[in-house]
Order: sequence, then structure tokens, then C-alpha cells
Amino acid sequence: MMTPAERRRALAGGVFSLAGILLFVGLAVFALLTFAGASSSSMSALADPYTLRILRFTLLQALLSTLLSVALAMPVALALARQRRFFGRIWIIRLMAVPMGLPVLIGALGLLAIWGRRGIVNDTLAWLGLQEPIHIYGLAGILLAHVFFNLPLACRLMLIGLERIPAEYWLVSGNLGMPGLSVFRFIEWPALRRLVPGIAGLIFMLCATSFTLVLILGGGPAATTLEVAIYQSLRFDFAPQRAVSLALMQIVVTAGILGFLTLFPAPEDRGIAAGKPVRRLDGRKIAARLWDVTVLSLAVLFLGLPLAAVALAGARADLPKLLGETIFWRAALTSLSIALGAGLLSVSLAMAITQAREAIAAKRNPARIARLFSATLGGTSSLVLLVPPVVLATGWFLLLLPGGDTSMLAPVLVLGINTLMSLPFVIRIVAPAMAAHRIRTARLSASLGLAGWTRLRLIDWPGLKKPLLMALSFAMALSLGDLGAVALFGADGLTTLPWLLYSRLGSYRTTDADGLALLLGLICLGLTIAGTAGLKIPEERDER
Repeated sequence: MMTPAERRRALAGGVFSLAGILLFVGLAVFALLTFAGASSSSMSALADPYTLRILRFTLLQALLSTLLSVALAMPVALALARQRRFFGRIWIIRLMAVPMGLPVLIGALGLLAIWGRRGIVNDTLAWLGLQEPIHIYGLAGILLAHVFFNLPLACRLMLIGLERIPAEYWLVSGNLGMPGLSVFRFIEWPALRRLVPGIAGLIFMLCATSFTLVLILGGGPAATTLEVAIYQSLRFDFAPQRAVSLALMQIVVTAGILGFLTLFPAPEDRGIAAGKPVRRLDGRKIAARLWDVTVLSLAVLFLGLPLAAVALAGARADLPKLLGETIFWRAALTSLSIALGAGLLSVSLAMAITQAREAIAAKRNPARIARLFSATLGGTSSLVLLVPPVVLATGWFLLLLPGGDTSMLAPVLVLGINTLMSLPFVIRIVAPAMAAHRIRTARLSASLGLAGWTRLRLIDWPGLKKPLLMALSFAMALSLGDLGAVALFGADGLTTLPWLLYSRLGSYRTTDADGLALLLGLICLGLTIAGTAGLKIPEERDER
């Protein structure tokens, strides 16, 4: 229940939020379209063989990455769902969350330490007499990295669906003595079948708009995606015409993918199910246990070894020397300032959008324009998927190019781009929490006559503190690990920790890069722990 004053404030906040987002994104797109209209070569480049080759590779690597991620995640999710009571299960599930909150650049360094030319795998194979049989750079490295980051996401989403299967299904299957294939065919696959299209579509979108992984592991022009080609066209070749044509093609591709995703239900990650305890007799057979232990062990090694390699390599670096460098503290201060600003702005936008939609939904018969406004607010978070960060940065780069120096506004632009980049994820945390809080406290607040700042201080903040801090920490971690926006504007005047790490890596100062990766990872891990402090994951209970 909202008072008329609260409803007016909520709608005003929604209007200002929508106007700000549309203005920021619209100016960038306007700059791209204006530049393309003024240059005939920009439009003709859309049919250029080079552009079409990059488009084919972008879609090919996204398709292969999606197929591998989903196919490999399924047996891991099935094993976790089947073996519900063993020591360390909850830690494996938590390990699945680490790559999703890890800066992409750190994950790439960890994969290089394991699978690279001088990595553990190649050193072991060389000791066995084989000479560098694994080449991580190129398509193979991109697929490996995408599986590393997306397999945990697919596994967690599948596990949610499997744990929502009613306990009675397992009771009946145990009484009937159903074999493993029949259990999968009649019980597990129907639950997964509804989730797989949405999961695959989400991963395909993430892989099609991948930037940092392809930049690090692409290995040359033969393995370049649209976003990396945009960056190279502006940063190295300074070919704005080609950059604009690639950016417009990227918008068309992402629009097509988003349109395709609307045909399927979006997968939801609401945490581990805590319903009725389940007894699964199919997981007690020796063959099933051996298979599940093997699958889970391989998954832990695949995900854990790169993380351990980053920690060990970083520990061997000269950390006191890095901490004594002025450029490190300048980069850290810049990164934290941008991350905090982007996090606060993203959470504020998410709250304003959610409150405006709740104010409209609270009316019994909202007008058509109100329903349209609510739907538009709901779609604003998808703008960053439609216009990815590198494309946004390209539009603003071209918009500011006539002025000559873009470094003055670079921090503000990076902050704005990072805000929109984290907004879809922040809304997924904030919106359900605010809706549940409103249901619990609306009538009580109205009966006590609490409104405005008094209600915020006494009711809203205590009830929403944990999810808001969680959203803030997640948004800050995303911003801290971002390299896409900084890649175009990064220079001596704007140096962030990821940009400093990438610069040291590019100048073959790998020891410094390892140390910076460890420090950046610890900062992001600290933010994640701080944001999730007090949140409990329900444990499985044994029903005897």
C-alpha cells in the first residue's frame, strides 16, 4: 500500500531513471548512426568479407561454447542432485559461484597457468615426451575459457530445477526400482528440458558479447569477435568507419539473440531449494557413486586448479614492491571510486525502477500509458544487453572525438557504462527483495502512519539492508573487474587495476601481472564475502 505522495515520488523516480538511461544509451547510438550516415564506407563495410568473417567466428565460438557448457554442466548438476549427503557438497556448490563473480582477466590468467605454453598440463606432457601438444590461443582457448566461466552458471541453474522435483517422484521411482536411464528419461530430463533453452540462450548471449577473454586468448585476426574488432579498429588502427559498421552489426546480432530469448522462459537462480527432504535411492548404487565422484572430482579440478594457480603465482610475486608503487595506489583508488559510484548508482536506479513499477501495479485499473511505462521500465535493464559496453564506449568515443581530448570525461563515462553493465544483475537481486518486503510491511506501515524518511529509517532499511548490500557488492565487483569500457578510454589519465594488469601482461611483466591478479581477486572476494555476510544457504537434512 502506497500513499498518494509515495506513489508520486515513485513515479517521478521512475521517469528520471528512464530518462537518464535512455539519454545515455541514445546519445551513443545516435553518434553511431550519425557517423554511419555521414560515411558511406561505414555502411558498405557491413558486407565486407572481413566483417562477415568476424561475424561468422563470433557466432561459431558462441554456439560451440554454449553447447560445451550446457553438455558438460548437465552431468555435474545431475551428480550434485543425486548425491545430496556427502561432506563437501556445499563447498562444491559455493565453488561454482566463484567464477561468476571473478574478474574475467584473472580467470584468463589462471587458465594460462594451467593450459598455457608453460602451464602445468603442457609441462606434464613434455615430461612424458610430448612437445607442447596443447595450444590455448585461438578458438580452443576461447572455448576453454567460456566453459570455465559458464559451466558453473549452467550447473547452478540446472541444480535449482532438479532440486524442485517433488520428493514423491523419488519415492515412487525407488519403490519401482527404476534404473538410472529410466530415472533420467522420466524424471530428470522433463525438469531440465524446460530450463535448457533459457540457459543456453543466456550463455550464448554472454559468449557472443565476450570481450576480455577473446582479447587475451584470441591469438590473432583469425580468432576475433565483433567487440574485440571494434576495440582494435579504434585503439590501434583508428578506423572509425570500420568500428561503426562492426558496432551496428553487434547491435543487430544482440537484438536478434534477445528476440530469440523471448521465446523461452528465463532461467532463475533463487538459491538452493529448501523444500521437503528427499531420499534418492538411485544415488546409493556403487556404479552411480563411482560415476558421480569421478564427474565431481573432474569438475572441481577444472574449476579449482586455475584459481589455485592464480593464488600461488600471486604469492610468488613481489607484493611489497607492487604495494609500494604509486601507480598501483592510483589505479586502486580510481577503480574503487568508479566501482563505488557505479554500484551506488546501479542500486539507486534498480530501486527507483522497482518502486515505480510497484506504484503502477498497485492501481486496480492502470491506464494504458501507465502499463506501457511499466513495461518500458522493465525493459531498460536489457538495454546493456542490446548495446554492450564496448559498443556504448564506441558511441561516446565518436561523440567526443571532435572535441579532441576524451580523457576529461573518461571516468564519468566508464562509471556510467559500468552502472548499466551491472543493472540487469542488480535488479534481479533488488526487485524480488523489495516486492517481498512490501508485502510483509505495507499494511503495518500504513496502520502506524509511517511514510517517507521515517519509514525508510525504521522499516525499509532494516528489512532491505542485506539484499541492498549484496547488490552493491556484486555491482562493485563487476565494475572492478571490467576491462571493456576502460580499454577504449584507458590512458595515463585513467588507469584502473584491470587496465594496469593488462598493461603489465602486454609488456611481458608476468610476475607483476600475477601479483596484481591476486590483489584484484582478493578485493573482489572481499566484496563478495561482505555482501553475502549473514545470508544462509539451507543445508540438506537426512530423513530416516
